[in-house]
Amino acid sequence: MDAVFKALNDPARRALLDSLRGKDGQTLTELEEQLNMTRFGVMKHLKVLEDAHLIIPRKVGRFKHHYLNVVPLAEVMDRWIEPLLARPAARAMIDLKTKLELPDMTKPDFMMQTYIKCSQDALWEALTSAEAAPNFHFMAERVERDGNALVYYVAGGNVMLICTETTLTPKTRIESTFEPKWAGPDVPMATSRFVYQIEPQGDFCQLTLEHYDVPAEQTGVLDGWSRILSGLKTYLETGQPANFGGPAQ
Repeated sequence: MDAVFKALNDPARRALLDSLRGKDGQTLTELEEQLNMTRFGVMKHLKVLEDAHLIIPRKVGRFKHHYLNVVPLAEVMDRWIEPLLARPAARAMIDLKTKLELPDMTKPDFMMQTYIKCSQDALWEALTSAEAAPNFHFMAERVERDGNALVYYVAGGNVMLICTETTLTPKTRIESTFEPKWAGPDVPMATSRFVYQIEPQGDFCQLTLEHYDVPAEQTGVLDGWSRILSGLKTYLETGQPANFGGPAQ
């Protein structure tokens, strides 16, 4: 966490994060135009933020896009801020990202990344197992597998989400649809898609999430993912189910 605090201890880097909070996925040129410094200076600050895992670079064609990663901030909240405020982690997390005004379907709407101290096998099992999912999902009381789909149920037995795996690269990559049902069985909601990417790094696994085609009206999706990834890290590193103190408010 030292790298996170160091990265935040500079007004220029905080300005870059604020800019990405307002418009995620910006290029170096877009970010440079907003700061009174040289291109090289902006690149140095972006490198510090990248080393702290507060941003994730993604190259699309000739351009590198930069995405805000809220997971390290969630971990800071959980460890340092929440205990002092005595408030549930689910309430303290804030949405640090707004939708792009002009979505580009060639790149994700948002990305997140975290490092989990576990084996590649354990992470793959957690992401694909219906039995494991309730241990880190902040709302699902139970999860059932129906062929290629994981069906998430809330208390009372209603379906809140269906994720159908479309492409699997064993232990490395999962592509899946994201079909929300939390508004009720008779309320149509648009389907989007997401990708998990797993990369072993020593004793850790780097897990990257990319979510595409998120409808503007589904404003809680980013916050939901931050809870899920934080819960997944807790579950795999401690062996204990993540406790978010009840459904998100």
